[in-house]
Amino acid sequence: MAKCGACGPGYKTPLDAMKGPREKIVYLPCIYRNTGIEKPDYLATVDVDPKSPHYCQVIHRLPMPNLRDELHHSGWNTCSSSFGDVTKKRNRLILPSLISSRIYVVDVGTDMRAPRMHKMIEPVNVFWKCGLANPHTTHCLGNGEIMISSMGDPSGNGKGGFILLDGETFEVKGNWEKGSNIPALGYDFWYQPRHNVLMSTEWGIPKVLANGLDPADLKTGEGSYGRYINVWDWTTHVFTQSIDLGEDSIPLEIRFLHNPDAAEGYVGCALSSAIHRFYKTGNGNWTAEKVVQVPSKKVNGWLFPDMPGLITDILISLDDKFLYFSNWLHGDIRQYDISNTRKPRLVGQVFLGGKIPRDGPIVVVEDQELNCQPEPFVIKGKRVQGGPQMIQLSLDGKRLYVSTSLYSAWDKQFYPDLVKEGSVMLQIDVDTEKGGLKANKNFLVDFGKEPDGPVLAHEIRYPGGDCSSDIWI
Repeated sequence: MAKCGACGPGYKTPLDAMKGPREKIVYLPCIYRNTGIEKPDYLATVDVDPKSPHYCQVIHRLPMPNLRDELHHSGWNTCSSSFGDVTKKRNRLILPSLISSRIYVVDVGTDMRAPRMHKMIEPVNVFWKCGLANPHTTHCLGNGEIMISSMGDPSGNGKGGFILLDGETFEVKGNWEKGSNIPALGYDFWYQPRHNVLMSTEWGIPKVLANGLDPADLKTGEGSYGRYINVWDWTTHVFTQSIDLGEDSIPLEIRFLHNPDAAEGYVGCALSSAIHRFYKTGNGNWTAEKVVQVPSKKVNGWLFPDMPGLITDILISLDDKFLYFSNWLHGDIRQYDISNTRKPRLVGQVFLGGKIPRDGPIVVVEDQELNCQPEPFVIKGKRVQGGPQMIQLSLDGKRLYVSTSLYSAWDKQFYPDLVKEGSVMLQIDVDTEKGGLKANKNFLVDFGKEPDGPVLAHEIRYPGGDCSSDIWI
């Protein structure tokens, strides 16, 4: 946690955050839905302190009171957007459930190493007060409220609105958005008040994607999957503009540069496997340009003849020097120097699994990047199933943590052995001077060895905030 005296939660600036303490524990939601194990999802606390006797171990598990929630992402009750407000304390972790639409509020302030349940918000409160469902991303706001993006409505159709929670009582207050013009789809979001803007993205229609990816739902012109960055007026809460990134491109995670004066950032498109830079134009509108394209690989023995990288998570270091992203299908994590934001330069790459190891059933017949298929990734005698998915960077930028589960139904479809064996968490050592990535062969958290059986661990959070939870305003 920040130790800055009476100054409120978080850090004054992103560069101050880089000087924060080294992470000692992390939180990950662990999912049993679609695994065949009838147990509730839970929040795992993992010891990542190399000096600890419990290093790389799950030291606490907080089970949810219901089955088949599909915990996914998490966020905070307050963060660096409220820096300077001495009445605020970062002590509650918000856990929305992607499928059940429940929202759990977890007390991590009483004992950060052993979180406890504080409050449960039932789906009916979200349905009736907001007309929304399938909550995804949580961000704390500078005014003390908590905002959660939605992917759909209570009937499973797409609807890209936002749920507001009271930051003290955690009651559902209603919708953030105003007016009747709402994007057809939702997913992630980021906001920047200095530029009077909120940007949101789109995955797909919940009832279409909930049980897996059906190729028949692609390229139909019916909009089952996302293609837009949606632009909102921060002051009026009105949806003002859409930036088209291409049919079924599926723009997922979106990040502004951390410098709050910067009017630009990046979004990762999963299916088109492209990184787009979005930025403010001279006339005050927003636009985007493609700055990275991961070529598809022509393959035999897979669902499609062309395999995309499937970019599923992106991060920007707190000094806005490096961009990181994961290719869940190809199996690599990449590091780009973004000192020139229009021309990211690849400086690091590491393979950690994926669909194309050379001893697997899929044969790559044409590859624009690699001369041969990568070796399977084995660490501490365990062959890693799945591919690198969620990523989280240490505050100082020197360690990148990686988990391998995307979403239980897609895990089951694309990596059935991942569901059977459970996911893992890995750590990558980062060269912050010249660039470069190297797997730490001494770090492995194997969620296949959990007491109730193999589980799918997802997003990674630090107790004191991190580069995907905190927004500076």
